[in-house]
Amino acid sequence: MSRSARQLNLSGVYAAAVTPNRPGTHDIDYSAFLDQLDLLAEAEVDGICVMGSTGEFLNYSFEDRQRAVYLGSKRSRVPLMVGVGHSTISGAVRLAEEAIGAGADGLLLMPPFFFRYRQTEIEEFYRVFADEVGDAVPIMLYAIPQFTSPIEPETAGRLLASGLFAGIKDSGGDWKFFERLLEFRRVKRCAVFVGNDRLVNCALRAGADGIVSGCAAAIPELLVALARAKGTSEGLMGHLNEFIEWIERFPAPIGIKRAAQLRGRKSGDLAVPFNAERRRELDEFSEWFKGWWPNVLAAAKQ
Repeated sequence: MSRSARQLNLSGVYAAAVTPNRPGTHDIDYSAFLDQLDLLAEAEVDGICVMGSTGEFLNYSFEDRQRAVYLGSKRSRVPLMVGVGHSTISGAVRLAEEAIGAGADGLLLMPPFFFRYRQTEIEEFYRVFADEVGDAVPIMLYAIPQFTSPIEPETAGRLLASGLFAGIKDSGGDWKFFERLLEFRRVKRCAVFVGNDRLVNCALRAGADGIVSGCAAAIPELLVALARAKGTSEGLMGHLNEFIEWIERFPAPIGIKRAAQLRGRKSGDLAVPFNAERRRELDEFSEWFKGWWPNVLAAAKQ
């Protein structure tokens, strides 16, 4: 489906897709990647994010990322938001231009990762990016302080007020910060997405525009049901918290990829090997998930 045939709506559930690899390698399994997009669309998510943190973008070359985006843009039946995170401004701009040319419906940009930067440097990074990339597609800020320099509230407010950015995905998990983002929206209309799955119900009740969820890569039906309940289902949220408790025992996104694999989707080998003890713990998670998911899926479909 072409970009012109899809309607980008910055609301609802966006699944942050994993990137499956070929067995025994860390090469992208493009066939499995496209199958995943089909399955997520069938689960009725409103959009899909690729090459974000859950997609392990930093493990892949420019060429790998570009090809995944090109193929995904041609295949996806729902809007495709593309992560263009990079440690340099030139790299982020290049990825963005390639994504736009390939047919991406929107861009998701975190601050430059690994090295720490001051707020003035982060703000300039975003403003230069927006100036060079233009407004062909919406650009979303991506706050994820676990892996990058934080975006402070004042910085986020100025950037959102500039009109250069369509909104922000906040994965930090700091509720006070998220409330500040909602306040900014009263001054300048923008989309505020919760990216931390533990805050889904609270964020929806507070008026968040939507969810960008790593968990939705494996269990999209549960996130879709939570969104439809608009933060009122404590039972469904309890199930999501059970899943999060398990996957947080492992480096991201290992638990999510294993759960997807248990649902019949290819995911590939671990990026970093586990010792025998950790492999047993992952096997315990697998056994738990196989017994847990059928009942949760039934509850999500009610």
